[in-house]
Amino acid sequence: MGNVLKRCTVIFSLLTGILISISPLNSQMLHDSLTVKKIRMGVDLMYNMELVKASEIFKDVEKLYPGHPANYLLKGINSYWKNYPMLPTSPARESFENDLKECIDRCSEKQYSEKYEAESLLSNVCARGLLLLFYNDNDLSMKVIPLATSTFKYIMRSFDYTSSFTDFYYMTGVYNYYREAYPKKNPVYKPLASLFPPGDIVRGLTELVKAAELSIFLKAESYSLLTYIYTGFENDFMKALLYSRTLTEKYPANPYFKALHIKNLLLIKEYDKAESITRSYGKESGNTFFDAQLLIFNGILQEKKYRNYDLAQKYYEDGINAITFAGDYGNEYAAYAYLGLSRICDIKGDKTGKKTYRKKGTDLIEFRKVTFDQ
Repeated sequence: MGNVLKRCTVIFSLLTGILISISPLNSQMLHDSLTVKKIRMGVDLMYNMELVKASEIFKDVEKLYPGHPANYLLKGINSYWKNYPMLPTSPARESFENDLKECIDRCSEKQYSEKYEAESLLSNVCARGLLLLFYNDNDLSMKVIPLATSTFKYIMRSFDYTSSFTDFYYMTGVYNYYREAYPKKNPVYKPLASLFPPGDIVRGLTELVKAAELSIFLKAESYSLLTYIYTGFENDFMKALLYSRTLTEKYPANPYFKALHIKNLLLIKEYDKAESITRSYGKESGNTFFDAQLLIFNGILQEKKYRNYDLAQKYYEDGINAITFAGDYGNEYAAYAYLGLSRICDIKGDKTGKKTYRKKGTDLIEFRKVTFDQ
């Protein structure tokens, strides 16, 4: 159930909160085109990792609307990307959690929760979602369960607001899709899923596309989630590539989006294009986690494109060592490296190594058809 939480909670975390930040105490800012334009600029800067500039814009908003719950949400979002990937050992963890919890607490105050219900709902769910994302990515299950349980009622209320804010289609789309797709992929969860209202896979995807195309603030997360779904659940790598390309063109400095795109290129065997991106970073990209991913991508290139198995093995081993610091957050890419080592052992006739690495990889892999075996 962890991975459905991982992706579902992204919905309610990163950009939805920006919508709230343009809804001040008198609820008139949504009609202020100049402020909307300013916030959109801050969002784009944040997702392109221009975090100092984004922070300055968000500070201006805070001066205009002091005490608004969204101010704390914006701080949390900015901190998340500044410290990507956010880990339990990150120095910024405490302030990150405190900001989001403060946002949640303020949303419970009557002046926000009753008079400005839509804004309060969005801000509340966003803060909860970003916390859930952090807890789930790092396998902090004892924190995930109580927070996820208390958040469900707010998610259900989101369905009442799609006519008011197109961005809400992001939330409803994910619920509709995952409610049906996840237990289909993992039948063991069918009894649990039956306790929740039915979803609709086709409708969910349609709503996510609508959010990607029409929402003001949720374009990045919508495209990111569509990439993830079409890669892992639907195994439609060409469609996934369409969405990841859009992300990298709009936010070229974002390492998370860049990794999604390189992975999709490798899955459809566009090795030249993938390699041109990895080479553009040289030896270091400036982000430790992305550097580890690049090592593993280069291992795939050496194995698949050049058939240089010794060099591929070195890249895989270096990538595994480099990504260890990320703990559970790095499992997906560590799995790709272990599976690559298994294939190399097979080529070299090392049956023991093939079996050992295959088990390590399959124990960590999320989607059994996304292995680069073909």
